[in-house]
Amino acid sequence: MIIIIQIILQLIFINFLFQNFDQRNYSEKIPNSNLSIEMIFIPGGEYTMGNKKSNANTQVSSFWMSKYEITWDIYQLFVDKSLENTDLIIKTKNDIITIDGFSGPTVPYTDMSFGMGKEGFPAVNMTHFAASRFCQWLSSVTGNLYRLPTEAEWEYACRSGTSGDYYYGDDINLIDEYSWNKNNSNNSYQMVGQKIPNKWGLHDMLGNVSEWVADSYDVNIFKSKKLRNDPFIFSESKYPKVYRGGSWNDEPVSLLTHKRFYSDNSLQKRDPQIPKSQWWNTDAPNIGFRIVRVNKGYSKSHRNIFWNK
Repeated sequence: MIIIIQIILQLIFINFLFQNFDQRNYSEKIPNSNLSIEMIFIPGGEYTMGNKKSNANTQVSSFWMSKYEITWDIYQLFVDKSLENTDLIIKTKNDIITIDGFSGPTVPYTDMSFGMGKEGFPAVNMTHFAASRFCQWLSSVTGNLYRLPTEAEWEYACRSGTSGDYYYGDDINLIDEYSWNKNNSNNSYQMVGQKIPNKWGLHDMLGNVSEWVADSYDVNIFKSKKLRNDPFIFSESKYPKVYRGGSWNDEPVSLLTHKRFYSDNSLQKRDPQIPKSQWWNTDAPNIGFRIVRVNKGYSKSHRNIFWNK
């Protein structure tokens, strides 16, 4: 029986008030590389999660989100740099965190981009576990705490203050200007950042590749009045995990701000390994991810949950 642990995270800033929150966008330079990740500040607020007015209002605290989906050239740094047998220290404004070493991703048995492009193109086919561990690795090399967005954070950031089916409104005829979808993608993901961003400057929140979020799937997350403040739902089960946004392989009608997708074992249907890889999917060339950072500390147990440890 799948046990769902519901964790209500009250994302409270530690040792400083909201007005002292650094509200600037910034660029996170990855040490020992010429690569960086552009981070956009997302001001906190309240919105109605989902597409029914009867759903409970959801409060979301401020955070930063990556401007683009994580690209192959950045993800490859994680793949190439195993942290096996290494203890790592993260020094944040409010905490000193020790991370036990862990083995990095195994080398995939085939090209997981399927020839669709790498430099500047979104990374795909990583498992939810691997995307979470990328965030742990990035935290360890930069000293800032990164993780996957919660489902509530992702939808809030995607909407960017709007309430329509799409973050630009409700006119499906405009979708090609804002997204790569089945009608205009030429059967492939595309280089990030080419379409019009949403009002907060986030590119490809709809289309190009779907994006893993931190949560396990729960059908009632939109309706629950107990999950009003920074909701996050976690299960130790491998499936189902949530991904959002739709992709290059989806019809425009599926590229909705509120639409939810969730994983099952079909994502590893062609994986010849026994047991299946914990790092790579073989049948998810349409699923990637982006990251968030919050300006607060977490207990060790919460960090481990977000990092799928």
